[in-house]
Amino acid sequence: MKEYKIAVIPGDGTGPEVVAEGIKVLSAAAKKYNVKFEFVYFDFGGERYLRTGETLPDSAIEELKKFDAIYLGAIGHPDVKPGILELGILLKLRFTFDQYINLRPVKLFRAEDCPIKDKKPQDIDFVVIRENTGSVYTGIGGVMQKGTKYEVATQLMVYSYHQVERCIRFAYEYTRKRNKKKLLTLVHKTNVLTYCGDLWMRVFQEVGKEYPDIKQDYNHVDACCMWFVKNPEYYDVVVTENMFGDIITDLAAIIQGGLGIAAGANINPNGISMFEPMGGSAPKYTGKNMINPLAAIYAAAMMVEFLGEEKMANAIITAIQQALLSGKIKSLSAGKMGLTTTEVGDLVASLV
Repeated sequence: MKEYKIAVIPGDGTGPEVVAEGIKVLSAAAKKYNVKFEFVYFDFGGERYLRTGETLPDSAIEELKKFDAIYLGAIGHPDVKPGILELGILLKLRFTFDQYINLRPVKLFRAEDCPIKDKKPQDIDFVVIRENTGSVYTGIGGVMQKGTKYEVATQLMVYSYHQVERCIRFAYEYTRKRNKKKLLTLVHKTNVLTYCGDLWMRVFQEVGKEYPDIKQDYNHVDACCMWFVKNPEYYDVVVTENMFGDIITDLAAIIQGGLGIAAGANINPNGISMFEPMGGSAPKYTGKNMINPLAAIYAAAMMVEFLGEEKMANAIITAIQQALLSGKIKSLSAGKMGLTTTEVGDLVASLV
């Protein structure tokens, strides 16, 4: 029997509720696939920060190094100034563990959840690979004469060849392994961001020579936003830099049905990775047992796939689809599902 040690950070708001359902489904699947999980919980988030002033101490980083993966609920508290928890927990985890790939599957499970007319599940099934540790998120910049009419602020998009190359190589490998259209689309803004854009394009083309079986394509990021809506069926795998990836994956979430079904992974291919739903802490729904846990369950499936348990991962994803096609889940929106959070978890767990 294989055993995996999972660090669980339920976090803020509805995070603990959706994580509980993900663990419920993992536990049900583990019994069928001869796997054992040890879940160890950590209380990092808004409540701990308000109580202690700590976000993520260095001692916690050392502790987390002992785990096979991190399963995260949500970070964000209405009583904590925006940026403190995000920088102190989320970005610190990504940068410390060098989780340089943000992986976002964009999959429509049933047609009625898509706001685009006449789109079917086979039309929306692609993946966005977002570089996760560079760009404007590194915090390089500054401000002068703050608070005056002459204030000047800078925030720099910074990339090294190494950062770009490893992300693009991961994208080519992922496209090959996915083995669908074998189409990799680079998204950037090379006509305006002439330095960073040129670096990304040159590396994209250079590395692509090693993957003659993969077709190369390019979109400006603004055009990509249009085509995600107009022709989502065109895409297979998209690779992009950090800020553009942050933006286009929210658009992608909506065309797959919303944040209730959008899951993501922060991946270090050779280290500790973190898996989470994309919906945030949704504090207005906290404790009401009405938030959609499917994204958290989907993230759990991504986690076990990364750990090498592909059959288990596929079983969980199939169970999500069966649950949605059963007609019991009326909507993906919180409070409109027709089932409670725990009932959705029970349904998926019963189908694994």
